[in-house]
Amino acid sequence: MAPDGSVEKLSDASRSKLLDTVVHPMASTGLRTICSAFKDVVASFDAVADHQQPVPALDDEDCITGGLTCLAIFGIEDPVRPEVPSAIVRCRQAGITVRMVTGDNVDTATSIAAKCGIITAEDLEGNVAVMEGLQFNQRIRDEKGEIEQAKFDQVWPGLRVLARSTPQDKHTLVEGMINSKVTKYREVVAVTGDGTNDAPALKKADVGFAMGIAGTEVAKEASDIIITDDNFISIVQACMWGRNIYDNICKFLQFQLTVNVTALVVSITTACAIGETPLKAVPMLWINLIQDTLASLALATEPPSEHLLERKPYGRTANILSETMIRNIAGQGVYQLSVIFFLSFDNQLFHLHPERRHLIHEADPQALQSSRQFDTVIFNAFVLMTVFNLVNARCIHNERNVFARIFRNIFFVVIFLTMLVTQAIVVELGGNAFKTTGLSWQQWLLCLAFGLGSLLWYQVLVCIPPDLITDAANRFLSFVKSLSLCRDNALGSPAAFRFKAFEND
Repeated sequence: MAPDGSVEKLSDASRSKLLDTVVHPMASTGLRTICSAFKDVVASFDAVADHQQPVPALDDEDCITGGLTCLAIFGIEDPVRPEVPSAIVRCRQAGITVRMVTGDNVDTATSIAAKCGIITAEDLEGNVAVMEGLQFNQRIRDEKGEIEQAKFDQVWPGLRVLARSTPQDKHTLVEGMINSKVTKYREVVAVTGDGTNDAPALKKADVGFAMGIAGTEVAKEASDIIITDDNFISIVQACMWGRNIYDNICKFLQFQLTVNVTALVVSITTACAIGETPLKAVPMLWINLIQDTLASLALATEPPSEHLLERKPYGRTANILSETMIRNIAGQGVYQLSVIFFLSFDNQLFHLHPERRHLIHEADPQALQSSRQFDTVIFNAFVLMTVFNLVNARCIHNERNVFARIFRNIFFVVIFLTMLVTQAIVVELGGNAFKTTGLSWQQWLLCLAFGLGSLLWYQVLVCIPPDLITDAANRFLSFVKSLSLCRDNALGSPAAFRFKAFEND
């Protein structure tokens, strides 16, 4: 319709001019274009009622939608939330690639993706960064129309925006990425959606995020997590919380394994060497049930922070005990064992004489008191080293500053001080219940020095490459395996070896 109200025929030339001067400029600025048009289906209702005009076939879509007169084209903007671009940047830092799959015009989708930061100038250098659904299907399917994984793997790594797509395209993209083996580790795919047609992709994805406000019930049922505020930044928060929970579990494992390995080696070694272990049953229960429980609460209450999004994600098959954790466990175990063995076998430092303690009779109070003091010193030193190692256990990624963000978790500080106070009460007032006796200030000072020494020893461990211990262990196992193979080659099979050994006997 012309400005004066007259109706003009929409020729191919005027159509192209309309697209170039109106639609494309609007779409390139992120506007969704909507065309309004009209058509007089009947002249008047009275004419239909008087049978002067036949009733129009309202079920005939072609008849109703054909021959419309264009009135105007509107551009509607769905503004990007101000917090979204920064959230996309945080996702990139965290090793998360964000892709847009939409039914919008390719120009509109590209403009919105550029505003959000989903697509950059570097991404646009590739020929698959922005694609339409039709082009996407042509690139990934063979002559028979079947999806070919090899062709799909050439497209999806560089794909950032998929415009004019259908729900089936979204499901195809998710399924293809999950089945792809082009990367070292299988991709973990998360999908967001709010409509019923998003349900197949939400169900297929490793993690499905449904919108809690605008989402349909079908989408919510198919998803794993519901975003209650429909905000993209909540997805970033979910990633941060997930990494925080995983890291807290690793921190406790690092702490607990160090305690258990040390206690096991000390109990076996000292029992064989001096006939009795200095770590009695009740003090060991105190360490495992009370101190370790408090330690688990301290580490489990570590709140998430932005630094969790500054590293790449873990692999799906990654060992929960990383090389750094193994190095820390082994290093702290060596330190604690060295201190305990030093106290156990160089006891003249405390002027104690616990030799043949298993022969001490309760009728000799002086000898019994000396033996109990000897056990108390070792027990106290072990617990203090464990308590101060709790601070080291907060670091599982080779961080040097063990006190970083420690005051953000007030529970950790309170529990740490509680463990120190309760240990002092047990040592000084435990008596017969814990088989302990009071220590002199010199002995307390030395035990505290051993505890603080674990903090200094961690700084030495940070300088050791994390893979050094695992490589040494692998070489040792390979050496043992080679010796076993040489033995089998020289004496025959293991069964033959046992038979020959029996004959020699």
